[in-house]
Amino acid sequence: MRRIKTLALATALISTFASAHNLSNGQALPSVSVEKHGELTLNGDKIGYETWNSAGLNGKVRIIQAIAGRSSAKEMNAPLIEAVKVADFPRDKYQTTTIINQDDAIWGTGGFVKSSAEDSKKEFSWSSIILDKSGAVAGAWRLQDESSAIVVLDTEGTVRFVKEGPLDEAEITQVIDLVNKLMK
Repeated sequence: MRRIKTLALATALISTFASAHNLSNGQALPSVSVEKHGELTLNGDKIGYETWNSAGLNGKVRIIQAIAGRSSAKEMNAPLIEAVKVADFPRDKYQTTTIINQDDAIWGTGGFVKSSAEDSKKEFSWSSIILDKSGAVAGAWRLQDESSAIVVLDTEGTVRFVKEGPLDEAEITQVIDLVNKLMK
C-alpha cells in the first residue's frame, strides 16, 4: 500500500513539473513563430494577419498576456489590464502584447474568438494582438490549458516577471512598478 501511495505521489509530481511553463526570469523567451493567423494588422477598417515571431519583441518594455481563447482566461487578469490602462504608459517605450491561443477555445467558439480579437484590435489599434490558431506559443512555452500567463520583458527581450494564473493585487502593483522601472 505504501508503495502505491509513493508511486501515485511521484506520478503527480512528474505531471506537475511536465506541465509547468519553461519561462525563467533573466532569460530570453523560447523562440516561437505563429504562422496560422498571426499578428493582427489594421489598415483603415480592414483586419489583416501577418506571421509573428517572438524575436520581434525587443525594443520596448512589454507586458505579454498569453491567454487561452476563453472568456474565463481573459477575465483572469482583467484587473492587470485595467491597471495598465490607468498607468497610461508612453507608447514609444511600452507595448502590451496579447497572444490568444485559439486552439484552446471551447469547441465551436473559434469564430467568436477570432471576431473578438479583431474587435479588440479595432478598439486598441496600438496594441499588439496575436491570434494563434494552432497553439504554437502555448506549446513552445509549455503554458497551462485554459489559463492566462503574464510575462514582463525588458527592452532586450529578457523575462523580468512571469506568472501563470491570476495575479493578486500585490503582483499587479509589482508588475506596474516593474514596467515603470524598466522604462527609465
